[in-house]
Amino acid sequence: MAGMSVREALAVPALRNAGPVVVAGAAGLSRSVHWVHTTELADIGPLLRRGDFVLTTGIALPDGAEDLAAFAESLDRSAVAGLAIELGRRWREIPAALAIPCERLSLPLIALSREVRFAAVAQALGEQIVDRQVEELREAQRVHEIFTELSIAEAGPVEILEWVQRLAGAAVVLEDGHQDIVDYRPGPGNTSSFLADWRTRSRAIALDARTNWDEASGWLLTRVGKPDRDWGRLIIESPIAPSQRLVATAERAAAALASYRLHDRQRDSLVRRTQHELIVRLLRDPGAPDLQRRCELAGVPLVDRQLVGMALRLHRAADEPARQAERLESVVGALVHSTHELCVPALVCEIDEVVRCLLSFPMNADAAAATDDLVKRVHSRTTRIVVAAGRAVERAGEVDRTLREALHIVDSIRPEAPDRAVYRLEDAHLRGLLRMLADDDRLRLFADRELGRLKEHDARRQGDLMVTLRALVRHPGSKSDAAAELHMSRSALYDRIGRIARVLDVDLDDPDILVSLHVAVLVDDLLCGRQR
Repeated sequence: MAGMSVREALAVPALRNAGPVVVAGAAGLSRSVHWVHTTELADIGPLLRRGDFVLTTGIALPDGAEDLAAFAESLDRSAVAGLAIELGRRWREIPAALAIPCERLSLPLIALSREVRFAAVAQALGEQIVDRQVEELREAQRVHEIFTELSIAEAGPVEILEWVQRLAGAAVVLEDGHQDIVDYRPGPGNTSSFLADWRTRSRAIALDARTNWDEASGWLLTRVGKPDRDWGRLIIESPIAPSQRLVATAERAAAALASYRLHDRQRDSLVRRTQHELIVRLLRDPGAPDLQRRCELAGVPLVDRQLVGMALRLHRAADEPARQAERLESVVGALVHSTHELCVPALVCEIDEVVRCLLSFPMNADAAAATDDLVKRVHSRTTRIVVAAGRAVERAGEVDRTLREALHIVDSIRPEAPDRAVYRLEDAHLRGLLRMLADDDRLRLFADRELGRLKEHDARRQGDLMVTLRALVRHPGSKSDAAAELHMSRSALYDRIGRIARVLDVDLDDPDILVSLHVAVLVDDLLCGRQR
C-alpha cells in the first residue's frame, strides 16, 4: 500500500516541531513509511512489520555496543522504515554504538531534540498515510475502469499503450517472447538510452512472477498472457519502487493486450497493426523525430538505406466481392513470406483495399533488381494482382514520396495495359501524370467542361454517346476497331460520331480536339475509378 518516505515524514509539522536530526542512515531516507509504532521494548524487532516507523525515548534500550548493534540489526531484518529517539530521558546524544550499525545498514536514525507527544506524531503521520492509501485505491479503481472500458471497446495495442504512457508518465515497451520490441511509447527522459541494447538487457531479467520490479534496471515488468504460453512482456520505466497504481496499470494493460490477442483471429495482427500505424505516419510526417527509431525497432532501418515503396492491388472481379478480404489477406501473406525468404526488411499493411509496402535495401544493393526478384516470388504465391514500385529514395524524410508514387502508378494502370510483373513510373505515361494531379480541382473542371454536355445529353435521353466516345479515343487510328468494340457497323458508328460532334459543337477530325477529349475521358475514368 501507499506510504510516505522517511524524508517526507520528517517534514510533517508534528514531527518537524520536535527538531529531528538525521544522525545516521541518511541513504535510507527514501524508505517507505507504512505506519507508526511507539515502543520502549528492546526486543520489539520481530514484532514489527515492513515500513513501520519506530518512535522511542530509548529508556529500555541496552547499554552495550553489541546489544545496541543487535537491536539495530533486528529492526533492519523486519525492514522497518526508520528509528526516531527522543533525547533527554535516556541520552543527551545518540551513542555511536547505535549510530554506527544504523549507518552501515542504511537504517535512518533520527534524534528528536525537543520533547514531543508520540501520540500526536503517530496520529499526524497515520492520517497522511491513510489519506494516501485511500487516494491510491481511488487511482487503482480509475485504472481498472479505464482498461475495462478499453476492453469493452475492443481497443487495440495502440490505444492501450497510449493509455499506459499517459497514466505512468514514463516510457512503455511491448516486447514479444524473443525480447524483440513490438511497439513502444517514449517517456520524458532520454529514449535512446532507455532502448539501447534492449534485447541483451531484457533477456538478463527473468520474470518469476506475474509482475516484478527490477531495481537495477529501473523496469516494472509484467507478463502478457498465461504463464505456460505467454506472448511477451509489458515494461514500464520505473527508476523508483512502483506504486500500487503503477502496478495496477501494468497488470490491467497486460490483461487488455492478452484479451485483445485472444479475440483477434489473425495471429500476427499486433505486428501488422504496428506496421500499419508506421506506414500511415510515414505518409503523413516522415520526418517525425521518434518515427525513424520506431521503424528501426520494428526491423526496418531507414538510415543509410535505399527505400522503395510498393503498392499491390487486386484485379477487380465483379463475381467475387465476398472474397475481397480473403484475397487481400493472401496478398499480404505472400508479400510477407517473400520478404522473409529474401531477408528484406519491410513494413507491410493494407490501406483502403491496397496492400502498401516499404522495402529497405542496403546502399550497395541493386534496388530495382531486388524488387523485381521479390515481386516474382509474390506472383508465384498469388495471382491476379497489379504491382507497382516507386523510385528508390535514400533519405528517411522522402519515404512518403516513394510510397505515394507507387500508389499513383498502380491506380493509373489501365486493364488493357501490357502485362508486367511490376509497373514503374515509366509505365504509367499520361495516366500516371493525371493520377498524380487527381486532387487538383482544375483537372475536374477541365473534364466537366469537355464532357459535361455529352453526359447531360445521355442522362436526359438514356443515351450511350459517352460509351461511343470512349471507344473512339481508345482507337483513334481505326474506326473499324472502335465499331468492333461497340459491336456495331461502321455506318452506325459514323452516325453516333456525328451526334457527338453536334452535342459538343466540335470537329472530331481535328487532332487537337480528339486529344483534348481523350485526356478528359482519362480524367473522368480516373476520378470515377473506372480504370481499376
